[in-house]
Amino acid sequence: MPLNPRLMSGLLAAGVGVGVIRAGGWWFTLLLAVIVHLALVEFFGLARIKGIRAAVKTTLVACHVLLALTQLAAIGEFSAFQTLAAGVLPLAGSIICGWLLLQPITGSIADIAASIFGLFYLGFLPSHWLKLRAVEQFAELGSWAHRYELSSGLMPGLVVTLLALGLVLAADIGAYVCGKLFGRAPLSPVSPRKTIEGACGGTAAAAVVGASSAVVVGWPLPLLSGALLGLLVALFALVGDLTESMMKRDAGVKDSGDLIPGHGGILDRVDSYLFTPAVVFYFVAGLLPLIPA
Repeated sequence: MPLNPRLMSGLLAAGVGVGVIRAGGWWFTLLLAVIVHLALVEFFGLARIKGIRAAVKTTLVACHVLLALTQLAAIGEFSAFQTLAAGVLPLAGSIICGWLLLQPITGSIADIAASIFGLFYLGFLPSHWLKLRAVEQFAELGSWAHRYELSSGLMPGLVVTLLALGLVLAADIGAYVCGKLFGRAPLSPVSPRKTIEGACGGTAAAAVVGASSAVVVGWPLPLLSGALLGLLVALFALVGDLTESMMKRDAGVKDSGDLIPGHGGILDRVDSYLFTPAVVFYFVAGLLPLIPA
């Protein structure tokens, strides 16, 4: 019996993704850049349906520059790359506004908003996957990171990156199962199939996975800190999913594209993974060190 195209493409993507994340470095940056590029093309395709004339090429270039500078900062050879990476968003936003002003037909508020949102949504937010993969280069993590690295031989950045992916996956699976079994109350009109029961199930699943993982890794107050992170990831993954659904509904399309057999477009597959890396990064690098060991 032949495998379902949706299952085959999903398994292939998962295998490639885990392998590249394990390799890290420029391989991970290259994979992320390809995903960002394809997703941006789909995003601007949705905008074009609404008659929006965004600064597509300028935004694409800015997003790739941001990813490259973030990876250079992650290497840790020159601290100035962190400053340059932080400056891409405001500087590129100004350049986008200037570019739209120079067009034969001056850009509208919608043109500017779509361009800068594209830079934020598919440039700034995904760049946090690179920060997360090399989180030990960007922040002091606390004693748990050193202990776990010594005991397991794994870098903290790899561990928290896989944890972030696992939490999103747990939230998706929990929401799907609970929605199928118990779903009654609609969650949002932008995505009629999603239910409140499914969202609660996804949040609970992510909290359990987060708490269990925190115990294994050795975080301070592991049950509390891990469950809290799981809760945050589930909520922000849901926001990412509903945001993309809102854009598709506004554009009047079912899928953002048809690149992946059985799955739709790239944006359809990565929507839950766009807001989450920033949440995990700032939790691990900012909040977790404040918790007494």
